[in-house]
Amino acid sequence: MKIALLGFDVEGRSSFEYFKSQGHELTVRDQNPQVEMPDGVESVLGENYLDDLDQFDLLVRTAGLQPQKILEKNPDVGDKITTHMNEFFKARPTKNIIGITGTKGKGTTSTLIAKILEADGKHVKLGGNIGVPPLDFLHELKEDSWVVLELSSFQLIDIEYSPHIAVCLMVVPEHLNWHPDINDYTLAKTQLFAHQSAEDCAIYFADNELSVLIATASHGKKVPYFAPPGAYVNGDSIVIDDQVVCRIAELKLFGEHNWQNVCAAVTAGWQVTRNLGAFKSALISFSGLEHRLELVRELDGVSYYDDSFGTTPETAIVALNSFEQPKVAILGGSDKGADFSELARVVKDSNVRQVILVGNTANPDYTSAGPKLEKALHDQGYDTITSLVKSGKTSMEEIVRAARAAAKEGDVVLLSAACASFDIFDNYKQRGELFKQAVQALA
Repeated sequence: MKIALLGFDVEGRSSFEYFKSQGHELTVRDQNPQVEMPDGVESVLGENYLDDLDQFDLLVRTAGLQPQKILEKNPDVGDKITTHMNEFFKARPTKNIIGITGTKGKGTTSTLIAKILEADGKHVKLGGNIGVPPLDFLHELKEDSWVVLELSSFQLIDIEYSPHIAVCLMVVPEHLNWHPDINDYTLAKTQLFAHQSAEDCAIYFADNELSVLIATASHGKKVPYFAPPGAYVNGDSIVIDDQVVCRIAELKLFGEHNWQNVCAAVTAGWQVTRNLGAFKSALISFSGLEHRLELVRELDGVSYYDDSFGTTPETAIVALNSFEQPKVAILGGSDKGADFSELARVVKDSNVRQVILVGNTANPDYTSAGPKLEKALHDQGYDTITSLVKSGKTSMEEIVRAARAAAKEGDVVLLSAACASFDIFDNYKQRGELFKQAVQALA
């Protein structure tokens, strides 16, 4: 079969190895003219990478490439488009798949579910948007294996299968620079549930209207979390079916938003096992993922936290509300179409001593959210702002120095930017790593 791989990132390279092992004729198409190619592989790189796709039998779309972009140039190839995830679901030897989507918390919840099942003695593989393309571990799976997949809207928008257990966390507007509107974003996440049968299970966040709506697409059993009959917080404990799973004080995860993630993971795991020992050991030993409210250092009575993964106003609000102490908040980055009015109100009302506002207004590929954020803060009457928004990149060392100068003993310096990072940094991971390096370098 003649196959074109559209995009040669992590997912694309995994798809390449999978189809190569089956002996297909492969061509790589990628918009990046500098992408590194295997020797002897036919390719079209650069601006014309989506031209003349009707010559292929199969088109494997990488997650970040919008299906509509393919169809705009090739309107008759819709039935040829597939994805890494569709091919995995088609080839999997096990029905024991748990899929997790939502705006934030997917990585933490997915990891917790995997750890719960591992503690129960299951053979478990964790992958998807969290970093490991599932075709990479397809050969390791058996009929009784369990697979936990973190799934983004980019991966779900044209998925043709649903997992046995589907979980929808909190959903708020996100990626509106990729999706044309919130309805398209929500519809993409709905696909996780749309192909479920009556034997399957749909788990959703009881306190989030969009999560509730998305789960209604399922034909399976529907179970809320953060409310009975799913797991919920009762006093000082996580409870399900009137049984205490663990005390909140035993959790190493920081912040009330993580109680939601724990309840989602417990509710999903409860559909598989009732081994309370496995739940407790997994939950109390997990200290969280990198760049999620991660304590970097305490210096001169000031605590520095890296929450670079928080790329929406909603996640920044959660981070700000996790601390009672006075805060110096580092906000700003590239704009994804978000509304910052509620964040600005929270900043004004939640003991934020100073906002360090960052952004690059000269990046031709990304719009800086800095001016928009500054206006939202001024509209709320908040003016204690150090603006590092400028025409060009600001170094993380300069950002951290400004935060340190504003902080006083007993304060928290919090990097939870409410925005993507792309106007200055390569991604949220680089932003977080540079923040940690700059903080550790403080003398």
